[in-house]
Amino acid sequence: MALADTERGGSNCGGDSCSPFSEIIELNVGGQVYVTRHKTLVAVPDSLLWSMFSKKSPKELARDSKGRFFLDRDGFLFRYILDYLRDLNLVLPDYFPEKSRLQREADFFQLRDLAKRLSPRVSKDNSISEEISQSDTEEGALQCGSSGAVETLRTMSVAGAVRSPSLDSRKSGYITVGYRGSYTIGRDIQTDAKFRRVARITVCGKTSLAKEVFGDTLNESRDPDRPPERYTSRYYLKYNFLEQAFDKLTEAGFHMVACSSTGTCAYTSNDPNEDKIWTSYTEYVFCRE
Repeated sequence: MALADTERGGSNCGGDSCSPFSEIIELNVGGQVYVTRHKTLVAVPDSLLWSMFSKKSPKELARDSKGRFFLDRDGFLFRYILDYLRDLNLVLPDYFPEKSRLQREADFFQLRDLAKRLSPRVSKDNSISEEISQSDTEEGALQCGSSGAVETLRTMSVAGAVRSPSLDSRKSGYITVGYRGSYTIGRDIQTDAKFRRVARITVCGKTSLAKEVFGDTLNESRDPDRPPERYTSRYYLKYNFLEQAFDKLTEAGFHMVACSSTGTCAYTSNDPNEDKIWTSYTEYVFCRE
């Protein structure tokens, strides 16, 4: 366990300094486990992680039941924080709808340069936007002394209003939403039917499309590092309301094109007067052209 490793006296000595922390450190960030080097965590002076792992002793830091250092933050976004600390470079997927949340994490960890890189291009819908501000661009044109350039930029901005980058990026494709549910029906009286129980709503399709539609309501824990242009069948939603998923798809321009369902029936006991339980698996196929 990590606790044993750090308390056995495995200090990390390099150059003129010695650290009470081991060279390899295990972290539990919001339930996600990360293993990294001590020098990675202290790569940015005056950051929160630098303060934790250079100014404090191991006994002063919170741990989980297995002895890993515990941080109560977003475990999925922390991988981008860790990537940045490794070489001080920011690389995000082509479609990354959680940029504003990552900026919040950068602020929390006191990574000022990372937060500054993230802040200029956060759009209102919390997605990455490559748009250049009209006022900033016109100001630059005025500094160049070109009134014609200003007029050209205004024309471009009008065209951009008609055809914005967010619309251009809406790619066509299919998303399949599935769920396994169950409900009970009285033996003789159909009005005894109890409301359906949906255990989990699964999402299948291209990674970039799924993230675009469902955003931070998408649980990626079973397939966290899937590239944007690859396909996955391992995502699921953080809620159990089918209509909420349908609303999300409709708002993103998708419409239902197919549906299929299978079901089985069983009795709760050998007593013929007992309720019978129906278990079904249903898939809905949505398309955006």
